[in-house]
Amino acid sequence: MARSIPIEKVRNIGIMAHIDAGKTTTSERILFYAGVVHKIGEVHYGTTVMDFMQQERERGITISSAATYCQWKDCHFNLIDTPGHVDFTAEVQRSLRVLDGAVALYCAVSGVEPQSETVWRQAEGYKVPRIAFVNKMDRVGADFLRVVEMMKDILKARPVVMQLPIGAGDEFTGIVDLLEMKAIYYDEESLGFTFETREIPSEMQALAEEYRNAMTEAAAEFDDMLLEKYLESGALTNEEIVSALRKGTIQAKITPVLCGASFKNKGVQQLLDAVIAYLPSPSDIGGVQGYTLETHEELHRNFKDDEPLAALAFKIVTDQFVGRLTFLRIYSGTLKSGAHLLNATTGKKERIGRLMRIRANQREDVEEEYAGSIVAVVGFKGARTGDTICDAAQPILLEKIEFAEPVINQAIEPKTVADQDKLNDALQKLSEEDPTFSFKTDEETGQILVSGVGELQLEIMVDRMKREFNVGVNVGKPQVSYRETIMASATADETLERQAAGKAQFARVKVQVSPNDSGKGIVFENKVADSVLPKQFVQSVEQGSREALQNGPVMSYPVLDVKVELVDATFNPAESTDVAFRVAASNAVREAMRSASPTLLEPVFEVTVVTPDKNMGDVVGDLNARRGKIEGIAQQSSDLQVIQAFVPLSEMFGYVTRLRSLSQGRASYTMKFARYEPTQLPTTSYY
Repeated sequence: MARSIPIEKVRNIGIMAHIDAGKTTTSERILFYAGVVHKIGEVHYGTTVMDFMQQERERGITISSAATYCQWKDCHFNLIDTPGHVDFTAEVQRSLRVLDGAVALYCAVSGVEPQSETVWRQAEGYKVPRIAFVNKMDRVGADFLRVVEMMKDILKARPVVMQLPIGAGDEFTGIVDLLEMKAIYYDEESLGFTFETREIPSEMQALAEEYRNAMTEAAAEFDDMLLEKYLESGALTNEEIVSALRKGTIQAKITPVLCGASFKNKGVQQLLDAVIAYLPSPSDIGGVQGYTLETHEELHRNFKDDEPLAALAFKIVTDQFVGRLTFLRIYSGTLKSGAHLLNATTGKKERIGRLMRIRANQREDVEEEYAGSIVAVVGFKGARTGDTICDAAQPILLEKIEFAEPVINQAIEPKTVADQDKLNDALQKLSEEDPTFSFKTDEETGQILVSGVGELQLEIMVDRMKREFNVGVNVGKPQVSYRETIMASATADETLERQAAGKAQFARVKVQVSPNDSGKGIVFENKVADSVLPKQFVQSVEQGSREALQNGPVMSYPVLDVKVELVDATFNPAESTDVAFRVAASNAVREAMRSASPTLLEPVFEVTVVTPDKNMGDVVGDLNARRGKIEGIAQQSSDLQVIQAFVPLSEMFGYVTRLRSLSQGRASYTMKFARYEPTQLPTTSYY
């Protein structure tokens, strides 16, 4: 069966922004205007299609990225609504990994906020083309051109203004389309379905012409022929402007900027038109790069249906009706229900039981899907987030998705013996869904420790255990997940000679450990020749070294940024074994670590506080008392200041309550992991 929609008419897009900028509200309007729903869902009433989790509706925030699809004019949209809270940044990250374009939303009052900047940088990392939508023009204090300037100053972007608002706040009545040079006014009784085109208000004519000229100049830069024409005549046709701006947007060199008020049903239809006009289809991207499984040579797959299958698993969901759902982005080839495929990441075979299109929490079975599609599969047993699914006859390995390391631990225990098995099952499923959430059992205490990137994330996970998995749990207080490293170099020489199962075991290993550059992780280097130690034993030495660094010498936390060098070794052909060298290397590394000035590292977070002027002194004083380092203070508006600081995570528990007290509830803050730094806690060795 051939595809019904040409790949050129497909748009895979995401909506990304800071919390409370209006992402879900905008998504609901898109579904309404596209005819998917006949009644607009509202976040504050808990009636949205995209925020369907109970926790999302109760809290009024997006927790999990929700996928849907719709038709607008002659194009097929695959749309992902992403969270805005920093604890769920991983949801944005894995969505951007598989999308072809994104809509960056900004509040017309607050402008470019901290999480807006975070997701913008993530989109830059994945080279995702973007258009911008300045939302909430109906709010008091809305300032469209100020947000445009913030995009330049903070994001270092090159915004191209495509629309101007007519009024702001209560006086926001419509928009000026700079391409058509017409004013658009919306019919509120039809919920914005119908709108009227009029002449531009006379008081805005000069401003509209100024930004129309700037838009035309920006377009001329992306086509030499158009530049020559523009220099000669000073004008370009609308078709020429759109074509050139599309080229610049796909190259991620410019960002077309639109405006509106989603809640008041103004501007969303023009936003959909802009997605079609400026954001790429899969065919505009060209293809995806991968690697061969054995030699890791580069491979290229074109976004075509007749190419070998290449798809990426980017999300795992446990559905109470159909079981384990694996979301896939198909880059090339055709995916058919019942097909047997290869998981190139694990090397295991997988079979598609059911193939479905997903619309939030609704499902539609299909027999096959094509290159450029986003689908869900039932039947995969071992696939995890970031795995490559491909044709077994022509395998390819795509780039994985890298996620932040958990920095907060929390002890949990089942309330009853009957909850024990259910708890393990729930933890396993939740960790499969969220790659930044993990769990382990402490070998010494027997406690179950769950780990995540933020307090809210762990709170949501515990709530889901109770509601979705019917597991009763007792929860301890969140604890910081520390790391360890060394400040000096040291050498250790370890010889292992023993009898095991009636057989002699011999290995001698000499290693040197030294500090590695920050962020470089664990590096192993072999400094001995093959004649001194065969390669098979070198691999065992590396394995033993890495095992030893899973628990540091200070307080048994994982070790960061250490280089291990194998400088000498001795083996006996009759008595040496892989196990002997692994154990000897592990012992040698532990011994060297104790002598290398080990130290404890604590996670430090970048904290951004927005506070009224009159409370700034109290807020700064409180951050200093929390061992914070103030990096800068800037004026956001006439009465608001933005404070940026780096604060140890251990000092930030309960900060939301303290900040409310200091500012009478008017201040707000966001925080994201920045780096690990040496802590001032005692560093007595527990080895």
